[in-house]
Parts: sequence; C-alpha cells; structure tokens
Amino acid sequence: MYRMGRKLGLLMLAGLLVVLTACSGNNSTPAANGNGDSKGKTTTLKFFHRWPNEPRNSYFNYIKEEFEKQNPGVKIEMESVLNDNYKEKIKVLVSSGDIPDVFSSWSDSFAESLVSSGRVEDLTSMYDSDPDWAKTLVQNQLKSFTFDDKIYGVPFTMDGKVFFYNKKIFSKLGLEKPKTWDEFIALLDKLKASGYDTPIIEGLQDSWAVGHYLGTMNQRMLSPEVLATDYAVGTGKFTDPGYLQVLKYWQKLSSYMGPNATSVNHEATRNMFIAGEVPIHYLQFAELGYLKDKPDLEFDYFNFPQFSEGKGNPEGLTGAPEGFMISKETANKELAEKFVKFIVSPENAAKFQQDVGSMTTVIGAATKENSPPGTLEAIEVIQSAAETTPWLDNAVDASVADAFMRGGQAIAADIETPENVLKEVQTAAAKLQAVKK
Repeated sequence: MYRMGRKLGLLMLAGLLVVLTACSGNNSTPAANGNGDSKGKTTTLKFFHRWPNEPRNSYFNYIKEEFEKQNPGVKIEMESVLNDNYKEKIKVLVSSGDIPDVFSSWSDSFAESLVSSGRVEDLTSMYDSDPDWAKTLVQNQLKSFTFDDKIYGVPFTMDGKVFFYNKKIFSKLGLEKPKTWDEFIALLDKLKASGYDTPIIEGLQDSWAVGHYLGTMNQRMLSPEVLATDYAVGTGKFTDPGYLQVLKYWQKLSSYMGPNATSVNHEATRNMFIAGEVPIHYLQFAELGYLKDKPDLEFDYFNFPQFSEGKGNPEGLTGAPEGFMISKETANKELAEKFVKFIVSPENAAKFQQDVGSMTTVIGAATKENSPPGTLEAIEVIQSAAETTPWLDNAVDASVADAFMRGGQAIAADIETPENVLKEVQTAAAKLQAVKK
C-alpha cells in the first residue's frame, strides 16, 4: 500500500508540474506593459494579410521585424495569401471564430460582411482617444470602414481606377483623351486601323478585373437611387434596362482586347502595357509603382468616359481604400492597436510609398522625392473626386458579384450573351431576397 500510494503521489506531482509548465509557457499571455517583455514572457500577435508578392511582401517583413525589435518579447506570427484566396480564407476564419488578431480587409460591403459576424472590434474609441494620430489620416477615406456610425477599420491605402495610355503612341497618331463612350470607341478604331490589333488590353483571367470594368460602367449608366436599391442585400432585382446596356457595351469593349484576353492575368497584360506593346490599359493608381522603373514609358491617364444615356455621375471615380481590422476576440487589444498604428504611421507610410509606390491614407507620406511620377497628381484626383464608387465585388453581395464577373468573362470569350448573363445576376439577387424573407 505504501509503495502504491507513493507512486500515486509522484504521478499527481508530475501532472501538476506539467500543468504549471504549460501555463507559464502560454505565448498568448499579455505582458504587463503591453509590449511583451514582462519577465521573459512572449506575446504572439497573429497578423494575416493579402500581399505575399513583391514589393509588398518585403515591406511587411520589415514591419514585422522592426516591430518585434522595438517591442522585446513580442512575436508577430504573419501569414499571407493572394486576393481571391484571401477573400475566402478570411471569411472562413471569421465565421469559425479562429480570427487573427490583426488582418487586412477591403472596405465597404466586404468589410461590412465581416463586421456583421460580430467578431470585428469597434475602433471608434481608438480614434477618439488619440486625435493626434487620427488627424494624420485622410478623413474622407474613413467612411468606407464606417457602419452604423462606428469605425471598424483603419484605412491604409487609397486608390482610383483610370485608363492609362501611352503618350508617345497618342502623340504620333494625333490622338486625344476621349470624354464620351462614342469618342472612346472611335479612338480604339483609329488605333486598330493604325496597326494595333489589340488597342486596349486586360487580363480577363482575373474575374476581379472584369468586375472593375462592370462596376464603373454600372455607376456611369444607372442612377444612384437604382444602384442603392439593387446593390443592397435583399432588395436587388437588377431589372433596369441600363444593366443590359452595360453588358452590351462590355461585349463591344472586350472585343478590342484580342482573342487571348481571357487566358492571361492582369499582371501579364500590365507588363504588356509597360513594354509599349499595347496603347491603353485600365489600371489602378496603386500600380504606379510598377511603372516607375520604366523611364522610357511616357504615360498619362483619363477617367472612364461618360455614356450619353447615362444617369450616374460622369465625374465619379472608382476606387476604395484598403486597411486593417482587429479581432474583437483578441487577448491583446492594446498591442494590436499599437501594431496597426505602427504600420499606419507617417514614417512607415513614407517607407511604403518609397518601397511599394502605392498611395497611403497618411497625409504627407507621399512626396515628389519618394513617389513614382504621377503620384501627387493621382492623390489630388482621389481627394477631389466628385464621387467615389467601391469596386463591384466590394459593393454587392459575393454571389451577385460572381454572376457579373463570371458572366463578363463568358461574354468576352464569346460563349455567353448579355441577356443570359443578366438573368444569372437576377437569379442570384432573387436568392438573396428569398433568404432575407
């Protein structure tokens, strides 16, 4: 009995030591001062973003290493996947509750869909408690992360989408910027007649690239009241004849993009424009950084032309900010806020501008010295835009966006008609209405 009791006692003591050891080694234990350096403990902050490609990948590696260096005892556990994969994964993580402490997000309806989970932190107090930091941001970019008068994100990049064109080609052929749709089509015809079989290019293998076109065209064609009703989940019907006209115009425009547009991606076609192989490309201002290393490329840009029958604002600009959100379930809210402010600081925003070439929401971060040509002008365009419209896949439910974008690909590939694509959009919208009821 004595031996058995002694063995049992030793086993219980060993078990207690295991539990104590496990507790003391918990890497999510917040440090006393919020920096992770309390008595050798390590605080891990999970950070998830959508930029595994260069040059942003190197920038965020720098952010991770520099923040860890300045905050001993803090470990940033960083993960990244690209675009469409990121959209799916972050939604799964949020819905499952396995949400990262800090994560990147598109704005508008995409951000709102994450907020509706109840697992995204309301950051209004973060702005209110630190007005000196808050006023460093371009204020009109906050609205895209604001829902029910509460701010749920910190915008970092701002953007706009316009047609970039090769100035040398335009000058050689005596061409001018088009202001109307008819002038635009006439311009493309002139380029084609001058030997440019593909006068405009786009990598339609990327469905989001199709969405960027169709979203802008919807904004130009439809009245704001119609768009507001149709884009809202549960009330959209998409029966206005303007939608069909947009898809017919898209059919016409995509016919100038060559037979292989649906088999290449946006990056490949952007490189074709940079190399001077095609005269026109629909690009984001965020892509100016890719053009900076081509001094022989002379470019300018013009906004999407207006439709003569259009009811939307012809001076509107498509584009939306992206930024960062914080988990409502994080055990390290103070540290998470500190990390986000570290990224969105004047110093690091200037470095982002220098290294990446994309515009940030941080006032004064872009200068003539650290920015690609055209950046300061682009910032002025964004800040002075009469109206800004979010990307289509940020503006509508994912199922409706998918019907538009996949349908747009099929129209460009000449395997589907505008009429059938619109029926698919209407079907997707009807299913949302049924769910809401």
